[in-house]
Parts: sequence; structure tokens; C-alpha cells
Amino acid sequence: MLKRAAHPASLSVIFNRLEKFYGESKPPYPTDPYEMLLHRNCGYPQSDERCEKGFRALKKEIGLAPQKILDAPDAKLRGVMRPSVMKPELAAFRLKEIAARVLDEFSGDMRAVLKRPLPEAKKALKKFPTVGDSTGEKILLFTKTAPVAAVPSNAVHTALRLFGGDPAWATSKWNAAYRFAQEAILAGLPQNCAVQLRAYLLLKQHAHELCKSARPLCDQCPVSSLCPYFQNNFAK
Repeated sequence: MLKRAAHPASLSVIFNRLEKFYGESKPPYPTDPYEMLLHRNCGYPQSDERCEKGFRALKKEIGLAPQKILDAPDAKLRGVMRPSVMKPELAAFRLKEIAARVLDEFSGDMRAVLKRPLPEAKKALKKFPTVGDSTGEKILLFTKTAPVAAVPSNAVHTALRLFGGDPAWATSKWNAAYRFAQEAILAGLPQNCAVQLRAYLLLKQHAHELCKSARPLCDQCPVSSLCPYFQNNFAK
């Protein structure tokens, strides 16, 4: 188990400052579990922009219903995906896999899966392509199934900096680093869907805007005075 290098400031204070700096986060989209699976697999390398571009194209040109995706000619599905992914053949295969699994194993109703006990729901979600712990927990949080401490996969380094961990763990010990970040959030914030969703969205935005993996813009950061990483490395 990874241990904190320093005791971080109150997480509520950190997130309050981040929200004051960035403003209130936009509501997440999509929040339907099936659409979230499609959206994730409509862009690669994955980014909000690529995934949204591919998702919109899929919705317009083919439709989102599982049977429409299964009935779509492979060539057409590859063509629709080509502008937003590096490997349209793989993307098309994964979309059909998702559609087939939703119909065959879950009778077309992904929300019914989320009514299962939490470990079973997570296990079912991880059967889908590209879904690991972080994406499965994101789906559980965004659908308000459970107040899990989901952490954006591309913001684990940010969580480590803010919560007293070593950001190098995000590349050398990713799974342990992810759990470290989760445990810090669970220890520091109420287990409430609205609170946990707010933390997720603010971590994601902070990682994108300022707390970048390679070159964090600490001189512009609204929480540098509360950040163990900054205090240990740059504060005089």
C-alpha cells in the first residue's frame, strides 16, 4: 500500500478553491450507461473531443440502438469512425461487440445491470471493451448508482500531487496509485454522489488546464499553497 508523503489540506477546501477558480463544472454527458460505453469507444486516442466527434457521427449516420449498430454494414461503420479513431476497424468491431453483449446478455437494458449488488455490477461493466476499474467506477458515479470515488484516469497524477503521493506512481504503479487517490477521496469527502461527481469533474479539469502531467503550471495554480507536491518541491 502506498503511503502519503505528507498530510494534505482538507479536501473540501481544495475543491472549494478549484471550483472558485474554474467555476461550477458542466453536468457530465452522457450519463446513460450504454451511451457511455459507446462514447468511450468512439474516439482514439481517447479525448473528450474525439469521443464526442465519433459519438455524434455514430448517432447521426447509424443510430445508437444496439440493433442498428449490429445491422450496419462493417464498411459503413468503419467509415463513420475513421475521422475520430486511429484504427476504424477495431473501433467498429468494439461497437458491435458492445451492441451484441447488451442485447444478448442484458436484454438491451444496461440500467438493469446497475441494480445488481455493486461488485456484480462492476464485474459486468468490465466485460465490455476498454472498461477497467476507472471507467467502470466512472459509469457507476455518473449514473448515480453509487457514490464511488471515481478518479479520472488521466488525472491520477494530479490527485497524487494534491493528496500527498508521488506523481511518479501514476506511471510506475498505476493501479496502486489509483487506489491511493480513491482512498484519499473517500477519507476526505462525504460518500455522496453529488460531492464525488464534483470532485471527479474538478480533478479532470485541473489536470487538463494547469496540473499537467509533464509541466504543471504551479505558478498559476489556485491551490499551490495547499499542495504537498508544490510545498515539497518548489516552496521556499
